[in-house]
Amino acid sequence: MQTPINPFKQAMAQGRAQIGLWLALADAYSTEVLAGTGYDWLLLDGEHAPNDLRSQLHLLQAVASATSALPAGAQPPHAIARVPVGDTALIKQYLDIGATTLLVPMVDTAEQARDLVRATRYAPEGVRGMGSSLARSSRWQAYPNYVHEANAQVCLLVQAETVQALDNLDAIATVPGVDGVFIGPADLSASMGHPGNPGHPDVQAAITEGIARILRAGKAPGILATNEAQARHWLAAGALFVAVGVDTMLLASAARQLLARFRADAPAAMPNGY
Repeated sequence: MQTPINPFKQAMAQGRAQIGLWLALADAYSTEVLAGTGYDWLLLDGEHAPNDLRSQLHLLQAVASATSALPAGAQPPHAIARVPVGDTALIKQYLDIGATTLLVPMVDTAEQARDLVRATRYAPEGVRGMGSSLARSSRWQAYPNYVHEANAQVCLLVQAETVQALDNLDAIATVPGVDGVFIGPADLSASMGHPGNPGHPDVQAAITEGIARILRAGKAPGILATNEAQARHWLAAGALFVAVGVDTMLLASAARQLLARFRADAPAAMPNGY
């Protein structure tokens, strides 16, 4: 069997916008539910959600299992795994458990980006350890040419979320092997002196300019939006992978709205004794 083609990487190369959902609940059961809803991609958060390597494996398995829940001919969602830090050994482990697209936070320089590319590739292009016979990524060698085909299917997304990263954005985006650059509004706003205020005009202008610069470099810009207006704005600006919601926020919001409807309809308290 041939190593599977990475559909997300293919879509980015073709300039086809992909709509995603951010998953922070760190639970395989909820992930399996959401994997059957039809999003193009799901972000499995290992930076700010309480996921470790083993729980990330369970989330990847949950996403893969959802194929049976989709309508005939529907494309299953693509799992993007966010590592907590761009560590070479950890990246190797994430790839070996079957993640094919990685999102790496806090990439400030082109040198860091080049090191990450090398961490995701087998030699001679990189330094990824040769352990495919033990790995889910090769289906335990059911893909006989995995070590020869894997480099081409790994998709690397790096996060630009500081003033330093924006200063170096052109150089980061042009690093061969970097497929996309994700702009992190929350950390960027803090780095720009506006913590907790990613809607500040200066931050919004920097993001808009950043998306244009990433596109000029021939790479895919990405971002997380927490409301529909934001998401549509960034898609119109040219972002190609946009998370349009977060599972924790969706759950809390739906629960509050449901409760509010019942509180509003609750009958007035009866007099004492009735």
